Amino acid sequence: MKFEESIKICFSKYADFKGRATRPEFWWFVLFTTLASLALSMVSETASALFSIATLLPSLAVGARRLHDTNRSGWWQLIGIVPLIGWIILIIWMAQEGNGPNRFDNEL
Repeated sequence: MKFEESIKICFSKYADFKGRATRPEFWWFVLFTTLASLALSMVSETASALFSIATLLPSLAVGARRLHDTNRSGWWQLIGIVPLIGWIILIIWMAQEGNGPNRFDNEL
């Protein structure tokens, strides 16, 4: 999956917490939001904050779909609240390859 396609998918499914997201879809979106936020913070902290707020829901949605691809509930994103270890666990889970067919395949 290419960069542009990943961004389009993430924004078109901005509030879709069902189904699955591939690794490229997730990681390209993370790269996009990180770079855009950094660039905007150099121009204006307000613009960066507004961008972060605007991309919060799509980021949570693609994160949930990515965890679904590894057969985990999207609620596991909350483990990121735990300092350091939570982020390490999330990064490992998000980097894992999908497990093949799982309980999140046929969600409507």
